[in-house]
Amino acid sequence: MSMDRSYAAVTGRKSQIIRDAIGVDYSKYEKEGIIFDYEALMADTGYTLEDHIRIQKTYNVGNTPVFELHNLTELARKCAAPGKGARIFVKDEASNPAGSFKERRAAASVYHAKKMGYKGVVAATSGNYGAAVASQAAMQGLKCIIVQECYDSKGMGQPEIVEKARKCEALGAEVLQLTVGPELFYETLLMLEDTGYFNASLYSAFGISGVETLGWELGHQFLAEYGKHPDVVVCANAGGGNLTGTARGLRKAGCNAQIVAASVDLTGLSMASDGQFNRKSFTTAHTGFGVPYATDPDHSDVPRSAARPLRYMDRYVTVKQGEVFYITEALANLEGMEKGPAGNTSLAAAFSLAQEMDRDQIIVAQETEYTGAGKHLQPQLAFARKNGIELKFGDPAEEIPGQNIIFPAKPSLLKARDMDLNRLRRSLIKRQAAAAQGRPLSDAEIAYLMEETRGTEEFVRQTLKDLGL
Repeated sequence: MSMDRSYAAVTGRKSQIIRDAIGVDYSKYEKEGIIFDYEALMADTGYTLEDHIRIQKTYNVGNTPVFELHNLTELARKCAAPGKGARIFVKDEASNPAGSFKERRAAASVYHAKKMGYKGVVAATSGNYGAAVASQAAMQGLKCIIVQECYDSKGMGQPEIVEKARKCEALGAEVLQLTVGPELFYETLLMLEDTGYFNASLYSAFGISGVETLGWELGHQFLAEYGKHPDVVVCANAGGGNLTGTARGLRKAGCNAQIVAASVDLTGLSMASDGQFNRKSFTTAHTGFGVPYATDPDHSDVPRSAARPLRYMDRYVTVKQGEVFYITEALANLEGMEKGPAGNTSLAAAFSLAQEMDRDQIIVAQETEYTGAGKHLQPQLAFARKNGIELKFGDPAEEIPGQNIIFPAKPSLLKARDMDLNRLRRSLIKRQAAAAQGRPLSDAEIAYLMEETRGTEEFVRQTLKDLGL
């Protein structure tokens, strides 16, 4: 007898489907009340940092170079006050086989899937992760299916997303392209159930621990080459795995650099809206993912996400779409490096933040990504214009997502803008404490919320009091 394939029935079976597809019993990490044992989940992958380094080396991932951006540094210094203008560096993750840092995630997940006897992997992503999983599956001899949110209801797809689908297919993956909306999760669950493949989730502990090698490399590369650790590391932030893994790796390398999250400001646009899907020019590293995943990390395709960015970020800044396009072209024109726009989100922030820092300090934009036909700057801008978005030069502070893209009329107008971290922390506390259903939280639960938010006991208790919880 066939199982009910209705939306309600399939999503109702999600816990069992995901458990079968990832081989992890998440219930054992649930502790007293609202407490979730995050470190136990991370430790139970069975892979050490040294294991990940070995696996990645076997499949041509990692050990990526670091470059100093001399000309962008000089430009930042021209915009800065006397004595200010830190040295700007990038870690070139585009040199990984599929062209992004996400291959570190994919190498771990695909390796584990093969070790556990799965015949293939499924990943739900419209981004670079799909290409990374496809590349690693090809190397490691597994089948690969990528489920991609690609089109609006009119069948119109963003050039960058369509480009990524082509790359996945070129690497041997089967790509299921969907329209924006709730069908992505439903179709992914069906695919996992029908195939019996491994869920190569962006948010599993296997993938996040794989990113730790990036931070570990950064810490050791700077110590070896410059005799010091970087002072600030800027991580493009969407679902939080990039920042989480990098920060954990940096700490394991003995580096206590300030960790800054950077997202493109898409305030006012809904990521699940059919009408607004194509009115944005960025598919990742934007606030539409960065804010909800920071405040509610567990609304993903695993019961408990291993990406928990509020545990690690010291600061969260936003940049405008026009500013990222501007720095993308500046990187190409001034440094001779053509990289994809999403990976330049952290560079746009670093260019601005460098101007706050002393000249002998070091700031690192922690990743680059590949660029290609649809990911190139010009197709993205042409697509924006086709969708009625005004393109102009001026002050990016006046940019309104979904209405216009404003490129800085001069480099000094490129500014990283701080988000209120305490507001995000309060939002997370409100969401998690709601599970207590009004009962007072124990001291252990308070301590857990302190870890989740990097907040003080006083902050957590005052937030609960203010919320009437």
